[in-house]
Amino acid sequence: MTQSDSIAYDVVVIGGGPVGENVADRTRAAGLSTAIVESELVGGECSYWACMPSKALLRPVLARADARRLPGLADSVRGPLDTAAVLARRDGFTSHWKDDGQVQWVESIGADLHRGHGRLAGPRTVEVTAPDGTRRTLTARHAVAVCTGSAAALPDLPGLADVRPWTSRDATSAESAPGRLIVVGGGVVAVEMATAWQALGSQVTLLVRGDAGLLARMEPFAGEMVAQALTEAGVDLRTGTSVRSVTREDGTVVAVTDTGDRIEADEILFATGRVPRTRDIGLDTVGLEPGSWLSVDDSLQVEGHDWLYAVGDANHRALLTHQGKYQARIAGAAIAARASGVTDLDAGPWGAHVATADHDAVPQVVFTDPEVASAGLTLAEAERAGHRVRAVDIDLGTVAGASVYGEGYTGRARMVVDLEDEIVRGVTFVGPGVGEMTHSATIAVVGQVPISRLWHAVPPYPTISEVWLRLLEAYRDN
Repeated sequence: MTQSDSIAYDVVVIGGGPVGENVADRTRAAGLSTAIVESELVGGECSYWACMPSKALLRPVLARADARRLPGLADSVRGPLDTAAVLARRDGFTSHWKDDGQVQWVESIGADLHRGHGRLAGPRTVEVTAPDGTRRTLTARHAVAVCTGSAAALPDLPGLADVRPWTSRDATSAESAPGRLIVVGGGVVAVEMATAWQALGSQVTLLVRGDAGLLARMEPFAGEMVAQALTEAGVDLRTGTSVRSVTREDGTVVAVTDTGDRIEADEILFATGRVPRTRDIGLDTVGLEPGSWLSVDDSLQVEGHDWLYAVGDANHRALLTHQGKYQARIAGAAIAARASGVTDLDAGPWGAHVATADHDAVPQVVFTDPEVASAGLTLAEAERAGHRVRAVDIDLGTVAGASVYGEGYTGRARMVVDLEDEIVRGVTFVGPGVGEMTHSATIAVVGQVPISRLWHAVPPYPTISEVWLRLLEAYRDN
């Protein structure tokens, strides 16, 4: 290996996914020289192995489900999906796993891209090992931002590596549908991939550990409704089931559960959580533990390090791409302010330099059939936070717009109201097409819009959004 020159920047960003890109965008907009270090594809997990390919797989599944609810169209879509066409469209959304367009974007904002593995080598110093083994040292005058994301967590099962299990990356980039697929887990990745691959021709067995059911961090009815729909679609759903051992015998995966059941499949996907990608980025050189989640304040600055920021999944605040990009905008603003000499940041709730939404207003959509959309706190979360709240529930199928959307529309809406301030703390929708309603709920929560003012936000008729009126009426009438 050879040692090359050292280059100084105002800001060095480790990780060129959407979070790192947004940090760089904000610091460059503030006039700060910025370097991005990326060891894989610029654009990161979301662009090539998560958000975009998974939703490209799911969109035809959900469109067909919607079409089947409409007389005059239902009979035309009774056949199977064209799996090859769906996968080809998925490939297009990933740019066939090439990052030329993303690289051009980095160049367009005036940031420098360094290909290779970035590793801290002391305060404000990043050593980059290029693919050819050469090394370059980057120094940061103001800040280093760790935007390395997270990776799939695999259980500690003997011989698991020999089985070649799928992780989320394999599930979203597979070249064909396995005949039989075991999915282990009950979270978002598990239910979305079970939805996609069952519809694309696989026989899916979904194994969920414990008794919490699916989507345990959301309102209980969300997981219950998704579970019912998956079962009706043909998924073999087994809750309270753990995998005790897994082997691959003559190409066939054999999973044995804690109840002694033996399940055979062509592939097995473990969707059992995430771990931070911080094990080999030199945290030990600045007094931090390799492989740990990085604890940050609300400006995304790592505690005890006035030059180091952790943005996105690495800080474990909200493992969602859109939330990481939000954090990046906040971190970029805070870095720029501090670089310009500002010592009194706008650090109050909802201020320009604090990621308040991470605590109170995280939005999320689960792209299953039915969809699940939420913003803010669940009833249980609001109660644990000490708020005096009341939940208002509405059968979404009773709304006129839902009946127009499709025959037999089934759904549910919940609004969690703070009884002290009479503002909305959280909203959850379950039903076909509700994902596009998420932002209205997010605005209500972030804006802390009083219930009295929401009465004047008139939902157009007949749309599913009229559920807002039904929720407000139910709150006032009880």
